Amino acid sequence: MHRLGILLSGRGSNFLAIHRAIGDGRIPDAEIAVVISNKAEAKGLDAARSLDLPAVAICQQGKGPAAREEHDTKMIAALTDYSVDLVCLAGYMRIISPAFVQAFPNRILNIHPSLLPAFPGLDAQQQALDYGVKVAGCTVHFVDEAVDHGVIVLQKTVLVQDEDTSETLSGKILEQEHRAYPEAIARVLSGTHRIVGRRYLPL
Repeated sequence: MHRLGILLSGRGSNFLAIHRAIGDGRIPDAEIAVVISNKAEAKGLDAARSLDLPAVAICQQGKGPAAREEHDTKMIAALTDYSVDLVCLAGYMRIISPAFVQAFPNRILNIHPSLLPAFPGLDAQQQALDYGVKVAGCTVHFVDEAVDHGVIVLQKTVLVQDEDTSETLSGKILEQEHRAYPEAIARVLSGTHRIVGRRYLPL
């Protein structure tokens, strides 16, 4: 049984999509081992508790590099304690450290609301609108030491309409995120892939 560690900072809609996908068999032989947030008040933690899943808040104490390092050390320890096989960032609004990435090599996934490498970072939907693109979407990718940069596993697209706002485009992309993330997790857990350079290829 593959054990997933979910990291979130907000309401956890992608976490809940993953949970549903496990329940209906779209992510076979998997379970959520723990849900962790850097915010004690995150609604996603409440959702996890309502599902009888372990829910842990690990909040950074203080500022600066030393505090960040201490925080990520606690995160790594918690994920290790729960014997997590794959870490899934689901709206986790922190940049993780190189040490964190190195602790779980090619075992951290993230979902981003743009067709990377376009529009990394915050406010990707507004970036897309400001640029005038006609197609937007989401990307599931492995996490490396750069922001929104790792090898792409899967992308899904949406059409951008002239009347779209950041809010309406975000809603359309989020619907695709809820489809893309479970599909990508299932692919990665199947082990039937190889990475060649930046290309994720089936065996």
